[in-house]
Amino acid sequence: MKLGVVIRSMGPQATRETVAACAQAAEAAGLDDLWLPDHIAIPPDGAEGSGGRYLDPLATLAWLAALTSRIGLATGVLILPYRPPLPTAKGIATVQELSGGRLKLGVGVGWMAAEFRALGVERSQRGRITDETLAFLHRCFAGDEVEANGQRFLFRPRPPRPPIYVGGAPPHALERTLRYGDGWIPIGGDPGTLRAPVAELRERAERDGRPPPEVVLLTALAVADPPQAAEQLRAFAEIGVTHVVHGPRYADAREFRDSVDRLAELRR
Repeated sequence: MKLGVVIRSMGPQATRETVAACAQAAEAAGLDDLWLPDHIAIPPDGAEGSGGRYLDPLATLAWLAALTSRIGLATGVLILPYRPPLPTAKGIATVQELSGGRLKLGVGVGWMAAEFRALGVERSQRGRITDETLAFLHRCFAGDEVEANGQRFLFRPRPPRPPIYVGGAPPHALERTLRYGDGWIPIGGDPGTLRAPVAELRERAERDGRPPPEVVLLTALAVADPPQAAEQLRAFAEIGVTHVVHGPRYADAREFRDSVDRLAELRR
């Protein structure tokens, strides 16, 4: 099973020094990837814990690509309706190019009404916009010449398309995964709740002649209790989870390093 970790690119931990130290600690620990969340317009009454301070995930991953050499760089998740498709595709391709193909693109439809209002985007249209953007991304990475708004243009550089992981709940996230994605990103820690949708996703992919999609679970493992954490991983693997991403709480880079070292011990 692959193991990743969420880096806090928000709040007081979202400093140049702490983010860099955490990324390098995750790589040194031998983890598979690091994941960054996405918010761009937190309202004052929703800023507890972050103070409204969020780094842009694609810009941050581009910077971290230069500070690391092996670890996967992932968005968990990039909210597609927040961004125009073409500049977003260019940003994704740029991170993929400069990182040497290490980008993992987690995507989602978003949920916070205040952010949609700040952007002037109709929240009720977020599913449609997400699907249109995903279809556009596939076209961009399929050939050097692409068309948008009736205009042909060259999409270069065109590195290999990063794997796309669709976040969200069934049934819409499963439909979107089967149509556009390489895997599904559920959130939670209850194998009993996840068992049925994971099985459905795999059965439908098999019927369509597709390889089994990855299942990338965002959760919090009990890393302070190694036997319990190991049991959690066994339970997730048993239901078909292929990749667990741990979201630790930490005040500084030292606490983060302790957490990822314990996480890495679970695979030894």
